[in-house]
Amino acid sequence: MTIQWFPGHMLETKKWLQQSAARADVILEILDARVPRASENPWMDKFTRNTPRVKVLNKMDLADPDVTHQWLTYFKDQGIGHALAINAADRSLAMTALEQAVQQVPHNRARKKKVLVAGIPNTGKSTLLNTLAGKKVAKTGNIPAITRHQQRTSLPNNIDIYDTPGILWPVIEPPRRAYALAITGAISDTALDYQDIAWFAAGLLLHRYPEHLVARYRFLDPLPDNEQELLEQIGRARGCLKSKGRIDFHKAATVLIQDFRSGKIGKISVETPYDINDEEKNSAPTHI
Repeated sequence: MTIQWFPGHMLETKKWLQQSAARADVILEILDARVPRASENPWMDKFTRNTPRVKVLNKMDLADPDVTHQWLTYFKDQGIGHALAINAADRSLAMTALEQAVQQVPHNRARKKKVLVAGIPNTGKSTLLNTLAGKKVAKTGNIPAITRHQQRTSLPNNIDIYDTPGILWPVIEPPRRAYALAITGAISDTALDYQDIAWFAAGLLLHRYPEHLVARYRFLDPLPDNEQELLEQIGRARGCLKSKGRIDFHKAATVLIQDFRSGKIGKISVETPYDINDEEKNSAPTHI
C-alpha cells in the first residue's frame, strides 16, 4: 500500500518551511519516539541545509524505553550528536530540548535567537510550544494538521520560537513506513482503511509485544496465532458484532487502534534501528 495524503495547505506549508528554515538559527525537529525513522520528513535535510538541528523524540511516555535508547544511540553513531527523548508536556524536559537548541546558536546579544519547531503532523510540536510558553498559544489535538499557520512566540532570554504546521511528503513509501505513520495517527484516518492498519498493528504486537497484549486483553487465552484471530477475539469480547454473531472487524479494528494510540496497551515502539535495512522487504498486510 502506498499512502497519498497531501492536503492543499501542505503545499503552502512546504514553501513556509523552506523560507523559515533559511531564516532560523536552529531547528527543533520533532519526531514521534514510537516511529523516529518513519516520522523523519525526507525534505528536512534539503530545507535545513547548514542550519543546526536537534532531533527531539517526543512522546517517549508512549514508546518502549529500551528501543528509544537504541534510537538515541543510532543517531549518535550516525554523527547526529544532538538528539534527545522527551515528553513535550513535561516542562523540565521541554526546557532541556530548548536549551540544547539554543546552545547551537552563536552567542549574540544584539538580536533574538530564532528557534524553528518543525516536523510532520501530530508529533507534538504545538504541545511543546505551549509547554515552553507556559500557556496555550497553539492549538493541540490528536487530529493531524491542526496547525495551519506559522506562529511566533517570544520566550525569555531573547528567544523567538516559531511553530510551523506539520508537513508530509506526497507519496509515503515503502509500505511499512506508511503503516507505521498511520498507526500513530500522523496521517488522517480518512486516508486509510482501519482494518488494514489494525492488521498491521496486530502483527506487530503479536510478534514483538505479546505480553502487552495479554496484560491489556486478559481474555486472550491462549494468545492467538495470527492477526485475524486476535481481531476476532477482541471483537467477540468487546461486543463488536454484526447480525448472527458475526465479527464486525471495523469496530474491532477501532478498539485495537485506539488502545494503541492512547497507550492503554503499553509502551510500544513500532520500529527499531534494526528495521531500517529490512524496510523494503516488508510487504503490506492482506485485507481482512
